[in-house]
Amino acid sequence: MARGGQGLARVAVVVRAGAAPLWWLGVFAAGIGVLVPGVTGRRIGVLAGAALFVVAVAVVATVRRRRYTELARSAARASKHDVLQDRAVTVRNWRRGHRWWLLLAFAAAVGSAFAVPAAAGMLMAGCGVGLWLKSAWIGRREQAEDALLWVRVDWLARDGGRPAGKAVKACRSTGIAAGDAAPGGARRRKAALV
Repeated sequence: MARGGQGLARVAVVVRAGAAPLWWLGVFAAGIGVLVPGVTGRRIGVLAGAALFVVAVAVVATVRRRRYTELARSAARASKHDVLQDRAVTVRNWRRGHRWWLLLAFAAAVGSAFAVPAAAGMLMAGCGVGLWLKSAWIGRREQAEDALLWVRVDWLARDGGRPAGKAVKACRSTGIAAGDAAPGGARRRKAALV
């Protein structure tokens, strides 16, 4: 790394990294849960799961928005010596750091289906959708301000997450074309790369 530079990870990519695994593991757990009659019965389990899904989407999508807004407002311009981490590396670090939590959550969701079918799986899926919505919200901010938000890699949690945690003192910003991820953290289309 160049002298004076920092390794930077995209804020939206870190937020979005858990969306797909939570969604797919949640859908799979809910699908298994529907096959089990459970204590409450399938109908009550699915209705409870639908309510949990909606609550999870709303909570995950909106939690800590004020903190993200403060960090975005105070973002300093990234230095030419800063090293921008690839999207794939950021996603891989998050998923490696959270793999055991994801597997435990999946096992708990499948196990709880014997009591309340599909509910915990739908809760997991709702958390995944909430993360997608939060990353999309960050992406809209990035587009409106014509600047991508980055966080120092060494300020992230040991598991590669928490881009707005207590350890994060400030964000950096770059132009909208920097890095290999589009605003919101999705893969940048090849045609958009120049």
